[in-house]
Amino acid sequence: MAQALDIDRWNLECEFNNTDHRTDLNGVDRLIVRRGQVFTISLYLRSGIYQPGVSSLNFIAETGPQPSEQYGTRASFGLSANIDTSCWSAAVISPPGDTVALSICSAPDAPIGRYTLTLGASGQVKFILLFNPWCPADAVYMDNEQSLEEYVLSQDGIIFRGSSKYPIPTPWNFGQFESGILDICLRILDMNPKCLKNPGKDCSGRRNPIYLSRVLSAMVNCNDDKGVLLGRWTNDYEGGVSPMFWRGSVEILRNWDSQGCQPVRYGQCWVFAAVGCSISRALGIPCRVVTNYNSAHDSNSNLVIERYVNENGDLIQSREMIWNYHCWVESWMTRPDFKSDFNGWQASDPTPQEKSEGVYCCGPVPVKAIKEGELTFKYDAAFVFAEINADVITYMKKKDGSTSHVISPSIVGQKISTKSVGSDAREDITHLYKYPEGSDEEREAFEKANHQNKLLHQKQNQGLHLTIKVTAEMKKGCDFDVFAVVTNNTQSEKKCRLVFGSCAVSYSGFMGGNCGFKDLLNVELSPGAERRVPLRLNYSKYGTQLTEDNLIRLAVLLFDYTTKETTLTVRNIVLENPEIKVRILGEPKQNRKLAAEITLQNPLPEPLDNCCFTIEGANLTGGSVISERLNSSVGPGDDAKVKIYFTPTHSGLRKLVVDFNSGKLCHVKGYRNVIIGK
Repeated sequence: MAQALDIDRWNLECEFNNTDHRTDLNGVDRLIVRRGQVFTISLYLRSGIYQPGVSSLNFIAETGPQPSEQYGTRASFGLSANIDTSCWSAAVISPPGDTVALSICSAPDAPIGRYTLTLGASGQVKFILLFNPWCPADAVYMDNEQSLEEYVLSQDGIIFRGSSKYPIPTPWNFGQFESGILDICLRILDMNPKCLKNPGKDCSGRRNPIYLSRVLSAMVNCNDDKGVLLGRWTNDYEGGVSPMFWRGSVEILRNWDSQGCQPVRYGQCWVFAAVGCSISRALGIPCRVVTNYNSAHDSNSNLVIERYVNENGDLIQSREMIWNYHCWVESWMTRPDFKSDFNGWQASDPTPQEKSEGVYCCGPVPVKAIKEGELTFKYDAAFVFAEINADVITYMKKKDGSTSHVISPSIVGQKISTKSVGSDAREDITHLYKYPEGSDEEREAFEKANHQNKLLHQKQNQGLHLTIKVTAEMKKGCDFDVFAVVTNNTQSEKKCRLVFGSCAVSYSGFMGGNCGFKDLLNVELSPGAERRVPLRLNYSKYGTQLTEDNLIRLAVLLFDYTTKETTLTVRNIVLENPEIKVRILGEPKQNRKLAAEITLQNPLPEPLDNCCFTIEGANLTGGSVISERLNSSVGPGDDAKVKIYFTPTHSGLRKLVVDFNSGKLCHVKGYRNVIIGK
């Protein structure tokens, strides 16, 4: 006759279990475990002793507001002789006695979230269950320890911005293990419309990383729901802060939580992607932020971006744009809905651009499907394919209302970038998204995608070659020259008109004020000759026009009087911010106060007022942001210098993220890697 164990109390062994499950950075005050992996709890019996084959104990594990066995959100099981890691199971691993060491294992496909575990008639214990990329039976399993360290456990990283010619590494504090962040991530899942409509079904869906990635893609933006961030792409950030203000995800997630799920103002693509990455890593899905340079936004799904310029080469705004860069996330998982070739990295995009199934979300779509031109694949393959492969056709709108075709070579989808595993270097992953330009495989993928690739058929102006050359150093605050270079590759004399314009531009393509302009009516070129036309960019002119992106759009229009052909070439340049120098004073040790001496030299020909340095870093600044203001202004060429104190809470390699702001020079980012000793 089986006898139910009479339990007096228990110990969840949180420190041991959380460390074993790699969740100890969340703290060890409660049980947080990963699915498909054994955890151990100690039971202290009130009376009697545990006897193998005689003692019994029944368990019920439940998650969500409406637990049901049908939905997989409720599991009942008893004691077994051995643990079965393919399902919920429990076994005693200690010899007979009045203290019982109990091993419990969750199913590797159990829904993630908050759980209640009922121990017979003795009581209930609570724990949190996460995805387990270390478990071969989990859909997010990743077979590489260094990659897991980077894509799940690393709390900081680098996001690439700038331009394809000049990728700028921006540090970011993902902070997925900072205090309270995991609870906020679970709250985001609970606030999603699918959960509010049918909580039982939604909680059941949380077993599936495909479903969850799609929910997160929708919930990081607030366009259809109580999502985290509100996007804004103009220079007016009233009622909030510029997207450039953020240094990490922690402050954003905490603001959303403390403001009753009101959207945090404001985000742009790299902020949306970074917050999505933080949430995915917190829940146990391997995730990384990627940047696509010259990224097309195709709103009518024809894989062609039609651009219009005026007679000065200025872009006329339209819904279809080419962004200087665009960031999204990739998450690692299997795709049982496709052949196994399509397992691995899946692209999803939390930036609200187009609706998918009636909601502003995008993905997850296998990166391999984009490369192979499989545009019918779930989810949103055609949109992502266009971002890296769309063709660009340019027309000129003339003053008289007529339009004409302009020869304007433009390659979409360049230098697709992410942070390298284990270092801050840029890894180029373009080859994961597309075959080499002009290869047979590329043509096959285009044929499958029914993409004509009109660029290949667009006739190039063989006779006149037009490029833009720039100087090596283009620092904010300096005056410098840029050059339009025209080469006559024909056997005949050429007479042309050359218009060389420059204007401030945002990374998403919105045009700002004029930074310098030149119109030469008679450029004469003998056969084989080359002409360099300089354009001086003066800080006194561009300084007041620049957006926070530090971008200037250079455009050269060349009109050939003999053939009546117009050629346009465009190049965006990024002006360099000054370097922030960080010196760590003292020996970096866990729980020992340190100082960072931070210096920035004023590069502008005018003084800087209201200077402020801000630092934050996972496990360095106690999950908060520390600021230090300067009392006096900083003259041209002088140093702004502060000392900021902080106390690291954990050992290991950490990233101190630094931000500098002033009236005239804003959102300058820097960082310092610090190894904290035990």
